[in-house]
Amino acid sequence: MALLSFTGCEKEKIEEDSGFENGYQYVDLGLSVKWATFNVGATKPEEYGDYYAWGETETKNDYSWSTYKWSDETGNILIKYNTSIYFGTVDNKHVLDAEDDVAHVKWGGKWRMPTQSEQEELYYWCTWTCTEQNGVNGYLVTSKKKGYTDRSIFLPANGYLDGTEAKQQGEEGYFLSSTLEMTHYIHFLNFDSFNPHFGIRTRDYGVGVRPVCP
Repeated sequence: MALLSFTGCEKEKIEEDSGFENGYQYVDLGLSVKWATFNVGATKPEEYGDYYAWGETETKNDYSWSTYKWSDETGNILIKYNTSIYFGTVDNKHVLDAEDDVAHVKWGGKWRMPTQSEQEELYYWCTWTCTEQNGVNGYLVTSKKKGYTDRSIFLPANGYLDGTEAKQQGEEGYFLSSTLEMTHYIHFLNFDSFNPHFGIRTRDYGVGVRPVCP
């Protein structure tokens, strides 16, 4: 995977916030959901915020199978969100329950993590501009929808946490969806300096969260 290089990227600034849900700001980009202006654990758009393993609602010092809430210490047995008989009792849950959705737990109201399809909608219906805000690398994501083209959100290159180590901070952006891709892997939105795209990663990694609301 290419590293993020912001050489030659234009400095831009996000537009005015367009509303609030339960005290947290959102921007209406004309899509099926409204997107928060900053990450869970942050106070402004350019802050990385906190990192969470998929289905967990608290931060921790070590992001690995040995500390993951919904498995044994090896990841060979899954306690919840299991779609394969090879890893324990199958519940066929593919989307996080509200009590395991950190955006809903931390922010309340109608906030939740985006689904895979909602992240894909953000990708296809917005223009992504490699930029920086207040010295932080990331992407300005501007709506293509008619009547909403003056509205944007900024996604910082927040990287991720692997075990006790921070990786790719300032180089790539990683954002959780609420959607399970396959038994051990979750779907997430990823970007580097070339383009935004989608990836899968084992659910024990620590990844950032940008909430949505109806």
